[in-house]
Amino acid sequence: MELAHSLLLNEEAYNQLGEFQKAEFIFEWLRFLEKLLPVTSKADVKEKQKKLIEQLISLLNSSPGPPTRKLIAKNLTVLYSIGDTFSVYQTVDKCHELIRSKDDSPSYLPTKLAAVVCLGYLYKKLGRILGNSFTDTVGNVLKAMKNAESQGRYEIMLSLQNILTGLGPAATPCHRDIYKAARSCLTDRSMAVRCAAAKCLLELHKEAVFMWSTDMDNVATLCFKAFDGSNYDVRIAVSKLLGTVLAKAVTYKQSTASSRQNLRIICLEEALQLLGTGFLRGSAGFLRASGDMLKGISSVSRDVRVGITQAYVVFVYTLGGQWLERNFSALLSHILDLVSQSHPKAIQTQMDAICCRRCISFILRAIVGGLLGEKAQIAAAKEICQAIWKLKKVVDIVMNDSNLETRISTADVTASQHVLVCALHELGSLIHGLGTTAAPLLQDSSTGVLDAVISVILHPSISVRLAAAWCLRCIAVALPSYVSPLLDRCIERLSALKSSPEAVTGYSFAVAALLGAVKHCPLGIPHGKGKVIMTVAEDLLCSASQNSRISVQRTQAGWLLISSLMTLGPAVVQHYLPRMLLLWKCVFPLSSKDLETERNRGDSFTWQVTLEGRSGALCAIKTFVSYCGGLLTDEVIQRLLPPLPCAVDLLTQLPSIHKMYGNALKTPSVIYRHRLYELLALLPAKTYEGSFCAILKELVADFTATDNQMAASTFLLPPLCHQDDLLLLGPFLQETDHRFIEEQLLLGSNIAGGSLEYDPYSIYEKAEEGDSVPKPLPPTLSVISAAVRLFGVIFSHVAESQRFQVLEKLLASIKQTKGLRQQTVQLNIISAFSSFLKHLASCKGSLGPEEVRRPALTLIMGALESSNPLLRCAAAESLARLAQVVADSAFTAGLAQVSFDKLKSARDVVSRTGHSLALGSLYRYLGGIGSTQHLNACVGILYTLSQDHTSPDVQTWALHSLSLIIDSAGSLYHMHVEPTLSLVVMLLLTVHPAYSEVHQSLGRCLNALITTLGPELQGSNTTVSELRTSCLLGCAVMQDNPDFLVQAQAISCLQQLHMFAPRHVNLSNLVSCLCVNLCSSYLLLRRAVLACLCQLVQREAAEVSEHAVAFVKDCREDFISDINIKEVGLEGALLNVLDKELDQRLCQDIRETLNHMLTSVAVEKLSFWLKLCKDVLAASADFTSVASVDTTQEEEGAKDDDVLTSESDEKPHPFTNPKWSTRVFAAECVCKIINHCENAGRAHFDITLAQERKQRDSRDDFLVLHLADLIRMAFMAATDHSDQLRLSGLQTLLIIVRRFATVPEPEFPGHVILEQYQANVGAALRPAFAPETPPDVTAKACQVCSAWIASGVVSDFNDLRRVHQLLISSLTKVQAGKEAQSQLYNESASTMEILAVLKAWAEVYIVAVEREKKQSDTHKQILKITNSTDENHGALTSSANGLLDLVQVDLGTLSKLWLAALQDFALLTLPSEYASQLPVEGGAFYTAETIENARPHYHNSWALILYATALWLTSTGFLVVDADEGVTNLSRPVTPTTMCQDSTSRAAVKSPEDVNTDRFHLILGISVEFLCSPRSDAAMENITACLHALQAFLDVPWPRSKIGGDQELGVELLNVLHRLILTRESTDIQLATLEVVRQVIFASQEHVREKRRSAEVDDGASEKETLPEFGEGKDTGGLVPGKSLVFATLELCVCILVRQLPQLNPQVTGSPAVKAGKPQLLSESGSRLISAALVILSDIPAVCSPEGSVSVLPTILYLIIGVLRETAVKLPDGQLPLTVAASLQALKGILSSPMARAEKSRTAWTELLRSALVTVLDCWDPDGSQQELDEISLLTAITVFILSTSPEVTTIECLQKRCIEKFKMALDSKDPVVQLKCYQLLLSIFQFPNRDVSYPYIHSLATSIVRKLQETEKTKPESSAELQVIQEGIKVVTVLVAMAEEAHRACLVTCLLPLLISFLLDENALGSATNSARNLHEFALQHVMQIGPQYSSVFKKVMASSPTMKARLESAVKGNQESIKVKTTPKHAKNPGKSSSIQLKTNFL
Repeated sequence: MELAHSLLLNEEAYNQLGEFQKAEFIFEWLRFLEKLLPVTSKADVKEKQKKLIEQLISLLNSSPGPPTRKLIAKNLTVLYSIGDTFSVYQTVDKCHELIRSKDDSPSYLPTKLAAVVCLGYLYKKLGRILGNSFTDTVGNVLKAMKNAESQGRYEIMLSLQNILTGLGPAATPCHRDIYKAARSCLTDRSMAVRCAAAKCLLELHKEAVFMWSTDMDNVATLCFKAFDGSNYDVRIAVSKLLGTVLAKAVTYKQSTASSRQNLRIICLEEALQLLGTGFLRGSAGFLRASGDMLKGISSVSRDVRVGITQAYVVFVYTLGGQWLERNFSALLSHILDLVSQSHPKAIQTQMDAICCRRCISFILRAIVGGLLGEKAQIAAAKEICQAIWKLKKVVDIVMNDSNLETRISTADVTASQHVLVCALHELGSLIHGLGTTAAPLLQDSSTGVLDAVISVILHPSISVRLAAAWCLRCIAVALPSYVSPLLDRCIERLSALKSSPEAVTGYSFAVAALLGAVKHCPLGIPHGKGKVIMTVAEDLLCSASQNSRISVQRTQAGWLLISSLMTLGPAVVQHYLPRMLLLWKCVFPLSSKDLETERNRGDSFTWQVTLEGRSGALCAIKTFVSYCGGLLTDEVIQRLLPPLPCAVDLLTQLPSIHKMYGNALKTPSVIYRHRLYELLALLPAKTYEGSFCAILKELVADFTATDNQMAASTFLLPPLCHQDDLLLLGPFLQETDHRFIEEQLLLGSNIAGGSLEYDPYSIYEKAEEGDSVPKPLPPTLSVISAAVRLFGVIFSHVAESQRFQVLEKLLASIKQTKGLRQQTVQLNIISAFSSFLKHLASCKGSLGPEEVRRPALTLIMGALESSNPLLRCAAAESLARLAQVVADSAFTAGLAQVSFDKLKSARDVVSRTGHSLALGSLYRYLGGIGSTQHLNACVGILYTLSQDHTSPDVQTWALHSLSLIIDSAGSLYHMHVEPTLSLVVMLLLTVHPAYSEVHQSLGRCLNALITTLGPELQGSNTTVSELRTSCLLGCAVMQDNPDFLVQAQAISCLQQLHMFAPRHVNLSNLVSCLCVNLCSSYLLLRRAVLACLCQLVQREAAEVSEHAVAFVKDCREDFISDINIKEVGLEGALLNVLDKELDQRLCQDIRETLNHMLTSVAVEKLSFWLKLCKDVLAASADFTSVASVDTTQEEEGAKDDDVLTSESDEKPHPFTNPKWSTRVFAAECVCKIINHCENAGRAHFDITLAQERKQRDSRDDFLVLHLADLIRMAFMAATDHSDQLRLSGLQTLLIIVRRFATVPEPEFPGHVILEQYQANVGAALRPAFAPETPPDVTAKACQVCSAWIASGVVSDFNDLRRVHQLLISSLTKVQAGKEAQSQLYNESASTMEILAVLKAWAEVYIVAVEREKKQSDTHKQILKITNSTDENHGALTSSANGLLDLVQVDLGTLSKLWLAALQDFALLTLPSEYASQLPVEGGAFYTAETIENARPHYHNSWALILYATALWLTSTGFLVVDADEGVTNLSRPVTPTTMCQDSTSRAAVKSPEDVNTDRFHLILGISVEFLCSPRSDAAMENITACLHALQAFLDVPWPRSKIGGDQELGVELLNVLHRLILTRESTDIQLATLEVVRQVIFASQEHVREKRRSAEVDDGASEKETLPEFGEGKDTGGLVPGKSLVFATLELCVCILVRQLPQLNPQVTGSPAVKAGKPQLLSESGSRLISAALVILSDIPAVCSPEGSVSVLPTILYLIIGVLRETAVKLPDGQLPLTVAASLQALKGILSSPMARAEKSRTAWTELLRSALVTVLDCWDPDGSQQELDEISLLTAITVFILSTSPEVTTIECLQKRCIEKFKMALDSKDPVVQLKCYQLLLSIFQFPNRDVSYPYIHSLATSIVRKLQETEKTKPESSAELQVIQEGIKVVTVLVAMAEEAHRACLVTCLLPLLISFLLDENALGSATNSARNLHEFALQHVMQIGPQYSSVFKKVMASSPTMKARLESAVKGNQESIKVKTTPKHAKNPGKSSSIQLKTNFL
C-alpha cells in the first residue's frame, strides 16, 4: 500500500495487482491524493496536472464503486481549484458523454453514476467558473433520470443538490425543472431516493422563492405523501425539509417582503394550519379524505402523523428559542387544538386518540424541554396552566348541568379529555425538569398550578384523572416539600367525597401517584402518613358494598392505595403487614366449594366488583413481593399461600363465568389473569407446585385463544432476542431521539401504544428510562406478556414427561390455524418457549430426553423460516439456547448441519437469513462448536451468502452472523482474518450506500475483526501493516457513508483501533470527525462520539482539546455548529451539549468525559476551567445579589463586579440559561479542581509563592490567585433557587474554607487571606437557616458554619458572632423538641438536621478547647518576645478564649443533648438480637418506626460528638454534677427538653458516682464497640476522634482509676487497640493508639502504687515482710495471656516494633542469638512510632510485682537493645537518631527501676542486666575494622549501664575490663566526634559518687588521656572538631585534678600545666594564628588562670622550674588582656544554647 502514496498513480504497481486489490489500491491512492493536493505547491500540481486528469478520467471508465467515485470527483475538483482550469470543460463534456451513453448494461452503470457524481462535485466547488454550461448539465442529468433505476435517481438527486450549492442564485433558470424532478423522487418507492430528494429540495429552497411562497401548499402536500409508507430516515429528512421551508416562509415577511410585492406571504397561522391539516387529514387530497371520514375510516396513516410531528419540532427549532418564547401562546393553543373537540375524527377511536396524544406530547416536550431556559419554561408552565383552567371551566359548566342524562352524554367533556391529558403531562414533565427551581411557580397564587391540577382530578374521564395524578407525582418528585401537604389534601378530599365515583378514583390515583414519588425523595414523608392511608384503604374496602353505584371504584381505590403503600419499602410496610395479610386472606373464598356457591349466586355486577377486588389484592401482593423482599420470610410466605389455590381455581373458571354473565366481564377477567400471572412469576415456583397443571392449561389457552387477533411481535419478542440481533431489524427497535413517537409504528396498525388508562396501577411505578410517563400496554397484550414470563418459570419446573405433552399440544395448535391467526399463535408460542429456554439456562436445568427435543426442534425450525424477521431472530436465539441447554456436542453439530444443508439448497430469502443467523447464534452460546472444520464450513457458507448482491437482506444477515462468529471464535479465527478483512473492504467499496443495513453489518464485522486482532495491530511487519491499512481504509469508507448508524460504527471501529494501535490512528482527523457529529440529530451517533471521546481523553486530553480548537479555526464554512468550540473550547462545547441533551445515558457519558478532561488538564488550564464554571454558574445568577454582598468588602471586590456585569452586557454569554443540573455539575467541577490543585503543589495555596512564580513566568497559574472567583461561584450556587445547587454550593464553600483557612495574607501579617470574604460566607449561609429550608441543606450549612468558625479565619469576636448566631438559631430549633419538628418530611430528616447541628457544635467546642490548650502551652514562650507580638498574642488569646466563652454559654444544654445522642447511638449499634431491648417509642432524636433511616445519620456524626462529650467531661473532671442530673435515666428515651428533668416521676435518685459510672461506660462502650471492628470504609477522622476522646478521657484521675482498678477492662481495651494497629496503616492513628496505651499503663501504675501505699499505711511500716505483692505476676511471676495487662501491652509494642524493624523478630533472623546486620535509619514517622512504643516498654515493670518484673525484663531488654542495635546509624556531628535517643531513655528508665533494688527481684535483675550489658558490648565489631554501628550510641548505652544500675551489675571484673577497653578504643579513634563524646561520657563516669564504680575507670584511663593530650602539643588542632576534643580532654583532666588525692594531685598538675601553656601564643603569633589556634589559646589561658590560684604551690614550682614556660605565659597574659574581654562575651552568649541542646538530646545519664 505504500506504493499508492504518490502524486501520480503508480501504474506499474497497479497493473501487477489482482482485481480486488486494484480497487483497494486505487482507493488508498485517492485518499492519499486528497490529503496531498492541498499541501503540494501549485507549480508541482500544474506540471503533473494533465497526466493526473488523464489518470482520474480513465478511472471514471473503470466502473468505480460508490466511495471511489466520490473520491475521484473530489480530487478532480481540488485539482482544478488549485491548478489550471482550462481543461475543466473537456472533463464536463466527458462526463456528459458518459451519461448520455446508450449502454444500459449493469456493468456500465457504475461509470455513469461516477460521471453524475463528478459533475455534482465540479459544480459544487467551481460553480461560478462553469456558470454558463450548467443548463446543459442539468438538462442532461434530468433526461438521464427518466429511465434511471433507483441507484441512478439517488445519485442524480445528490448531484443536483451539489450543483445547486455551487451555483447559488445563478441556477434560477433551472429551479422549476429540478423542483419537478425532485417532486417525483420524493415519493419514490426507494427510501434512499426519497432521502436524497429531500436533501436536494432543502438546498433548492434557499434560492427558489416559489417553494415557500406560491407553491408552499404543494410542497407541504408533497411532504405528507413522502411520509406515507416511509422509514425513519425518510421521516427525518422530509420533516427537516418541511420544517425548514415553513420556517423560511414565516420569517421571510419580516425582512424583505417590500421588495417583492407579488410574493404570497405566509403568516404563522397559515403555516401552522398547513401542518395541522396534514396531521388531521394526512397525505390524501381533501375530497378523498373527507370521503373516508364520512365512511368512518381514519385515513391518516401513522407514519404521516409521526412525520408531521417531527416537522413541527424542526419548524420550531429552526425558528429558535427566542421566537418560541414570543409565540409560545399561539403555538400551544394550535398544538392542543389538534386533539380537541374541533377535530373529532382525529380522535374517534381510543387507538387514534392515544397516538395523537403521543405526538402532541412529543412536540411539547421537544420544544419546551429542548429550547427554553428555566425562566422561559416557568412562563410556558403558566401558559399551560391557563389552558387547563379554560378547559376546566368548560367542563364545570357541563358538569353542573342539572339534567343527569345530558351530563353524561356531552361530547364536549370527553373531547376535552385529550387536550387536558397532553397539557397535564407536559406540565408535569416541565416541573419535573425544573426541580426545586419551580418553587416560585407553585407559590404564585395568580397562576394556581396546584389548584388547577387538583381541580381536574374530578374530571369525568379516567385518562384525565390519571394524567392529573401523574402531574402531581412529578410536582412531588421535583419539590419534595410538597409531598406531605399534597397527600394530606388528597386524603382529606378522598374522605370528604367518598360518595362521588370520580372523586374516589381521582383522589386515590393522586395518593397512589404521590406515594410512588416518595422513593425519589430522599427526605421521605412522615411515618404516620402510612397509617392514615392504610386506614382510609381499609375503610374504602369495607364500605364498598354499601353503595352499589360506587362499589367498583371503592374496591379499586382501596387496593390501589394498599399497593402503592407497598412501594415505601420494608421499614414502613412491616408495621402494616398483619393488616394487609388479613385483607388478602379475606378477599378469596376459603375453599373451592365456597367458590362454586359464589359462582352460582352472583350476577354480572357483583362479579365485576369481585374480580376488581381480587385483581387489586393480587397486585398489592405482587408489589409487596417486588418492593419488600426483606420481609418475605418463610413465615410470611406461608401466610401468603392459602388463598393461592383458590385464586388459580377462579382462573380456570373464568371462561365459564364470562359465558354466564356476558361481555361486561371480559376486561376484568383479562386483568385478573394478568395480575395472577405476574404474582406467580415472582413467587418461588415450589410454593404453588400443586397448581402447575391447571395454570399450564390456562397459559396454553391464552397463547392459542381464537379471539386474540393482535400480532404483537414487537413488544413480546425483543426482550427474548439478543440485543445485538435486533440491529438486523433496522432503526425500528433502536433508540432514537424520536423513540417516543416512533414506537407506535412498531406495534402495527391495530394496536395503539401504551397509555396510563390501560392500567391505573402503574401510576405508582417508575416510568421506563426515556419515557416521561409509564405506558402500560392494553390488557389483552400485557396478559400475553405476563403469560410468556410465567410459562418460562413454570415449564422449567414441570416433569419432563409433561413437557412432551405440552409441546405436542402447542405444535398441534399451530397446525390447526391458518393465515394471520397462525402467525399470532406461532408468535405467542415461540415467545413462551424462548422464555422457558432462557429460564432453564439461567437455572442450569436440563431439557429432558430425546422425545422432548424433537417437538422443541420442530417448533423452532418452523419459526426459523417464518416471514416475520423478528420471529426468525427469536427462533435463531432459541435454537442456540436449546443447544446450550442440551449441552451435547453431537446434537449441536447436527443442528449446524441442518442449517448448512438448508443454506446450500434453499434459494428463498427467508430460509437463508434465518439459518445464517442460526449459525452465528450457535457460535455465540457455545463459544465455537469445537472444531476448526466446522468453523471453516460456517465461514465458507457465510462468505458466499454475503456476496449475494441480488438480496441485500441475505447479505446483511450473513455478515451479521459472521460478525458473531468472529467475536465468539477468538484466537481460532486468526487464520480467517485476512480473507475476511479483504471481503469486508471489497463489499464496503462496492455495495451502494443506499443499502445501509449491509454497511451496518459490515461495520460490525470490521469491529469484531479489530477486536480479534487486538494489540497485534501495533506490530510492524508487512502482514500486520497491510491488515492495519485495510482496517483504516474500511473506517474511511464508513465515515463517508450517509447513514448515521454506519458512521457510528466507523467511529466505534476507530476507537478500537486507537485503543490497540494509537500511533497509527490520525488523532486530528478523528477528533474533527467527532466535533462534526457532536451535535448530530441522531442519538446513536452522538453516543458513539461520546464513547470515543471518553476513551480518547483518558489518554490524551490536552491533545484532543487542542485538535478540536485547531479544527474549528481551520474549518471550512460548511461546519456550522450549535456549539461554539472556538470560543469555549471542546470542554465548553461539551458543557453546552450536556445542557441541551435530553438522553440521560448520554448526559452521563458527557459528565464522565468532562471529568476525565478535568483530571488531566484542569491544573494546567486553570483559568480556562474556572472561567467555564463561572460562566455556567453566572449565566443564571442574579448579579445584584452578588454585588450587594461585595460592597461590604474592599473596593477591589466591587470593581471586579462591575467588570463582570459590564462584560456580560457587551458580548453574548457563552451559556444561555443553563439548566440547574448543568450548574450543579459546574459546581462539582469546581470542587474537583480544588482537589486536583491540592495534589499539584504548594503554590496553589500560598499566595506569596504563587505571585513570585507568576512574575517569573506569566503563563503559570495558581488557584489562590482565583480565590475571589471561587468564593463568588460558591456564593452564587449556595444562594440559588435549586436545592441541589445550594447543596453543591455549600459543599464548594466548605472545601474552600478547609483548603484556604491557613493561607496568610502577605499584605497584612497576622491575618489570613479568607478574612476579607467574611460577609460573602455569612450571606451564603444565612438563607440555609431560614425556616422553610429543607433539612439536608440546613445540615450541610451547619457543617460549613462549624468549619468556618473552627478554621480560625475570623479573629474578631463580633464577626464571629454573626455565624455563631446561625448555629444558635438551629440549636434553639433542636431544643424545641419533637413537637416543633416540621411535618413535611420523614422523622429521620429531622434526626439528620439535629445531629448535624450537634456535630457542628461539637466541632466548634473541640477546636475551642484545643486552641486554649495550645495557647496555655505557648503563653510563657511568647511573653519573652517583643512588644508588637505581645499585642498580637493578646488578640489571639482573646479570640480563642472568646470562642470557648461563646460555646460555654450553651454548654450545659449541649452536653445533655450530646449525651442523649450518644445514648441513642449506643442503642442503635446493638446487634439485632437485642432489638427487643430498644425503647418502644424510640430515642431522644429518632422514632422507633424510622430507626433504619436514622442509623446512617448517627453513623455520620457520633465520633465528633463523642470527642466533644469526652472533653466536656474532662473539663468538669467528672466531679461536677448538676443538681437535677443525678436523676438521669440513661436508658429511657427523652426529648431534649425533658432530659434530666423528671425528678418527680422517679423515686430512686442516682448518686453522682452512678451518673459518672454510666457516662464512663457509655463513652468507653461506644469507643470499644467501634474500634473493635471499624468497617473498612470507616472514615479515618472517626477513628482519630474516637482515640482522641479516649485520650481526653484518660487525662482525668477518675476514669483512670476505673480503668486501673478493672484489669479485664484494661486488657480488653488494649486488645482492641492492638487490632486497630494491625488493620490501620496511618501513622497518626497508630501514634494516637500508643498514647492511649501509655495512659492505660499509667492508670495501672497509679492503681498499683495506690494499693501499695494503702497497704503500707494499713499494716504499718514495721511489718513490711508480710506485705502482699501488688502488681502483675503476684508471687509466681506468671502472666496469663488474655488476662494480663502486661502481656497485652507487650504484644502491642512488639507489633509496632517488629513492623518497623522486622529483624527484631527472632523467627525472621533465624535464631535468638544476636546477628548484627547493617543498622538502618527509619523514616520520621517510623521513628516516632518506635519512640512511643519504647516509652511504654520502660513503664511496664512499674505495673508488675517483683516476680512479675523478672518475667518481663528479658523481653523488654531484648527489644530496647534490639532497637538500639538496629538503628544506631552514624550521623554527622555525633547526633543520635531519634530511635537511639528513645531506646537510651527507655534503658535508663528500666535500669533505674525500683524493681532492680527490691529484695525479691534484685538477684535476678542483676543477672539479667549483666547479660544485657554483655549484649551491648557484643555489638562491637571484634577487630574494630568494620565497625557498622555508631560507637557513640553504644558508648552512651554502656555509660547508662554504669551510672544507672547498682554497682554490683557493672563492677564485676570481666565486664568492667571490657567496658574500659571500649573506652580506650574510642579514645584512640581517628574520628574527633567519637573522641569528644568519649571524653564527655568519661567525665560523667569519673564524677560518679560511688568510688567502686568510678575508680577503676580513672585508674585505667587517666594516663591514656593525659598521654593523648600531650601528643596534641606537637600536632596543633586543624578543625573546630579537633579543638573541641582537646578542650573536652582538658576538662576531664581538670576534673581528675580536683578529684585526686593530695599525694597525686601535684603530679597531675605538673602534667597539665605545661600542656596548657604549650597552647598559648605570643602577641606576634596571635595576629596570624588560625581561628582554632586562637580559640585554643584563649581556652588554655582561662584554665591556667583558674588552676594557678587553686594549686598555687605546685604552680609556682612548675613556673620556677621552667623559665621559658613562665615567659610564654606572661607574654600571653599581657597580649590577651583586652581581646579576652571582647571575645568572651559573645562566646558566653552562644554557649548556653549550644550546651542546652546537647543536654536535651543526650540527657540519659
